[in-house]
Amino acid sequence: MTPTAAERSDLLVEAARDDPARRLDLAAAFYARKPGRADVRGYRRAELAFLQWQVSRGVLAPVRGDRPGSPWWRAVNAGLLRDAAEADLLAAGVPGTPSRPAVARWLAFLADPSPASWYRAHNTSIVAGYVEHRRLGDAESPVERFFLDVTLARVLFVHGLVLNPRLALGRGLRPLGRLGDPRRRGVDVYLSLRDVLPREYPLVERSITVILDQEDFLGRLIDYGVMLPRMQALYEFAARDLDEPRLLDFIVDGDPVYAWPYEGREAWRPRKHRRLIALVGRVTPTG
Repeated sequence: MTPTAAERSDLLVEAARDDPARRLDLAAAFYARKPGRADVRGYRRAELAFLQWQVSRGVLAPVRGDRPGSPWWRAVNAGLLRDAAEADLLAAGVPGTPSRPAVARWLAFLADPSPASWYRAHNTSIVAGYVEHRRLGDAESPVERFFLDVTLARVLFVHGLVLNPRLALGRGLRPLGRLGDPRRRGVDVYLSLRDVLPREYPLVERSITVILDQEDFLGRLIDYGVMLPRMQALYEFAARDLDEPRLLDFIVDGDPVYAWPYEGREAWRPRKHRRLIALVGRVTPTG
């Protein structure tokens, strides 16, 4: 029998499982120019920048070796690659039907590419990975667990930036929502986390305080002045938009709690530049 698109995508991801370079190639292949389809090459910027950051940190390395990778990062990335690969195969005429909601969203993106359809596809895959692999996240180091929450928060902020800019930025700055376009250079800088996290993995003998103090000035202003004050609303919006109510299990009273405990919520409070952060909050009021 002819393998279905889902079966073939599983084989593709399995072949790349322990080879970060092949993961990059598989991700890039989805965006390659294909006859008879809309050109989606510009949309690869955000995803490939984030993937390259993961590769450089070593989180996608094999779990056995001198520098083992992260089971959590590997699993979430594999789900994203598999969803996109299956949609690509279905669009090429390989038999089958979408095996997961994210695959249907990726097909919708290929049929009608736009920043909105890209974020709905990409973030449906990412949130599904967060839901499915939460126990793997619990096995990470304390500092790494904090940044699993930071990553999700930033992803959902940029999701809102494109799909609900008034919510993400306030009425006065909502025209800046176009800065979340995945085809623009600025968004991959914010999503890559290279302005926050050290390059090495795993993070050992590093305190959250020290690492947060290393965040660049602009990233700190966006995180504390714009993103965090509206985090609860952004999670609620994304849960509706992505049709994933379990996303609301990952936030309590505006504090992300996917892998970081609510009791440690002081880590979400600014320690530096409080006056300027407060000013940014006034310029971008919530509500």
